[in-house]
Amino acid sequence: MNMRQNLENKTALITGGSKGIGFGIAAALVTEGMYVAITGRSKRSVQEAAEQLNKIGKGKAIGIEADVRSYDSQVAAVAAVMEKWGKLDLLVANAGVGFFAPIDQLTLAQWQETIDTNLTGVFFSLKAGLDALKESKGFFITISSLAGTNFFANGSAYNASKFGVTGFTQAAMLDLRQHGIRATTIMPGSVATYFNNHQPSEKDAWKIQIEDIGQIVVDLMQMHPRTLPSKIEVRPSNPA
Repeated sequence: MNMRQNLENKTALITGGSKGIGFGIAAALVTEGMYVAITGRSKRSVQEAAEQLNKIGKGKAIGIEADVRSYDSQVAAVAAVMEKWGKLDLLVANAGVGFFAPIDQLTLAQWQETIDTNLTGVFFSLKAGLDALKESKGFFITISSLAGTNFFANGSAYNASKFGVTGFTQAAMLDLRQHGIRATTIMPGSVATYFNNHQPSEKDAWKIQIEDIGQIVVDLMQMHPRTLPSKIEVRPSNPA
């Protein structure tokens, strides 16, 4: 018996959705017929990305200029979704940055931006969308990293932020399920994205692709609500 959930006409808000993993998730959801709002700090980038998304699926996409480091900005983004579509079924906290340096070279500004974006930004996004998710009994997904359980040299700020996201999401999951909201953190390893000024190329064919993360989100959304994969680690099958 096919128990997979129909995603047509459901709505989503994805932070950091103009490229990389966020865009890959948005593309997968639009293909399934969902209405998707992507946010980013560049108005032009999110609008251009939304135009691309509107060409690939039966769903619809809009771009919203927003900064996860600002709670008011996140409140405004959620309000825009509610005004446009009247509900919020899925919130994906994806926006992130990375600065990698030995602790004696890591600057105060780099530390602050990493924590403010990667960790506090996730809290702001959830806090802003909580009432809407309660109403829809929706889904909250964070994009952490294998760096959220595995530390490495030069990764103090990034490790701290992603360890925090992993812990935050798992603790929030225990709170949110009391309201019928499901919460999952996805923890990818190497993904072929533009992260940290990387330029994806054919050399990245061995890495996880953004559409793979998109497929995971679709699978989570289509799973029967009685079951919750609360933490998903994702690795390349054959690392270079």
